[in-house]
Amino acid sequence: MLEKTKKVVRIRNTAMRGMLAEALGTFILMVFGLSSVAQVVLGKGNTGQYLSINIAFGIGVTLGIHTAGRISGAHLNAAITITQCVLGNISWTTLVAYITGQFLGSFIAAATVFALYYEALYDYTNGSLTVTGPTATAMIFSTYPASNISLTGAFFTEFTATVMLILGILAIHDEKNNAAVKAAQPVLTGMLVLGIGLGMGLNTGYAINPSRDLPPRIFTAVAGWGTAVFTAHHSWWWIPVTAPVLGSLFGVLVYKLFIDFHNQPGNETEHEKEQADMDTS
Repeated sequence: MLEKTKKVVRIRNTAMRGMLAEALGTFILMVFGLSSVAQVVLGKGNTGQYLSINIAFGIGVTLGIHTAGRISGAHLNAAITITQCVLGNISWTTLVAYITGQFLGSFIAAATVFALYYEALYDYTNGSLTVTGPTATAMIFSTYPASNISLTGAFFTEFTATVMLILGILAIHDEKNNAAVKAAQPVLTGMLVLGIGLGMGLNTGYAINPSRDLPPRIFTAVAGWGTAVFTAHHSWWWIPVTAPVLGSLFGVLVYKLFIDFHNQPGNETEHEKEQADMDTS
């Protein structure tokens, strides 16, 4: 009985450490990202451009991974956490702890950026916080689709962008393949997010992460923007929650079918055999 109690305590302590790590890592990611959007929007293009937003999110991802990586693996993304749970790599307890931490960190980051730019927000909007219109500012905190994109197109964009995200992450970390050295993995993951933003950000703003999109949306709903953050653009809000999860799961399946199932440890590849033959000749 005593051993069972100790085991439960260890599991809870591990889950708590993981939750705190995910919270801080996600907070760092989101503060860099959201503040860059705020600076571009509120500065009316004079203090940054779309590229600076992409770079800031890449830097945020890199530093978030450096912060939480040793403790939790630095998922910083509910879609990745859910995928890891489906694959059996983490428990349901860990799933709940990690997503709780991610949502907490993201929500606090949104509140922090709101406080940081409070005066600029009210000067820009004349005190009217809106989701749409010429002085809309809700997009500082959460993603919204372009006006010419249908919900189907938006869903496909988020799904595809997340497939590319998980494919890149798996390639960077796959020890059985050509994994990057550990010290380079956070930077490469940040560059991966930067690349997705540069190539697939036009349609939807590349949420690719429920933890990046939903908590700040909830914050804006209670901070003055109202329920319009959930009803605008034909109730778009559910797409950056569901599409990344499905995209992540599909991306893992693709990677396993094309790479992982054919690349077991100890199996010498054709290239390695050719190299060995050359060395012996």
